[in-house]
Amino acid sequence: MRGALENVFFMQHEPSTNMLQAYLSLSIGESQTLAYILAVLYLALGVTALVQLIRIQLRLPEYGWTTQKVFHLLNVMCLFARGVLFFIFPDEWLVNIADPPARPLFYYTAFLLPGQIYFTTYTLLILFWAEIYHQARSLPLKHLRPAFFACNSVVYILPLAISVSQMKESSNPHMKLVLKYAMTSVVCLVWLSAAAGFVFYGGRLFVMLRRFPLESKGRRKKLQEVGAVAGVSTVAFVVRAALFAILAFMTDSTYVQFAYFLVCEIVPTAIILTVLRKLPPKRTPDGYHAIR
Repeated sequence: MRGALENVFFMQHEPSTNMLQAYLSLSIGESQTLAYILAVLYLALGVTALVQLIRIQLRLPEYGWTTQKVFHLLNVMCLFARGVLFFIFPDEWLVNIADPPARPLFYYTAFLLPGQIYFTTYTLLILFWAEIYHQARSLPLKHLRPAFFACNSVVYILPLAISVSQMKESSNPHMKLVLKYAMTSVVCLVWLSAAAGFVFYGGRLFVMLRRFPLESKGRRKKLQEVGAVAGVSTVAFVVRAALFAILAFMTDSTYVQFAYFLVCEIVPTAIILTVLRKLPPKRTPDGYHAIR
């Protein structure tokens, strides 16, 4: 009798157990599918940036590494790194980067470092605009590139130092919490500083071009280009800071993580590569500089 009752009990609960297992397997498959979608999108953009870099090199082979070439090279590095890592580790991306449960240096290298390359890529645009603005206003230029390299050094060193500390303090809950807040604060400040740079120099360059006395087709296109890139980049970096702060304190964040990469990197990069798709003229115009 007891055996019969146990059979009835397990038969009644077996469907719900099977449904739970099916749901879990679906969720795991879904997260991997989302990772592969991101990988394909990143690699497609990486190929686009690479093609653009090759076209610019064929157009201007004699001018070395110009700002435009370095911008596209950094895009290629960031986009291919993201795409390859999502393909290789499709089940590792759903992790709180600010407080990884294990292997902090692995998650720093795999998921945070490409984001720092992304930061360098777009702050290079800010540097380029700053040099144009300072030249046009006869302002000093010497401090701009040292400031660019110093800022980027801090952006790479601080999160790396926090990741090393997270590895050493993995058994200390209090320190882990402190380091989690530190990582979140540092990374959010990094993204917000990039947004501020686009507002400051993008806005100044936009106003300067609007006040330019000569009306021409080239001036209008440059005005649209600066406005579009500055606007898209500012919004993307502000949203990125907000989402990173939200993700630091979420437990179930599959779709928010997906939106983080899609909205904050893939869509802005696609728009900016489209806006900046025009090849430079064969003769170097004023303000077009090689990186020395």
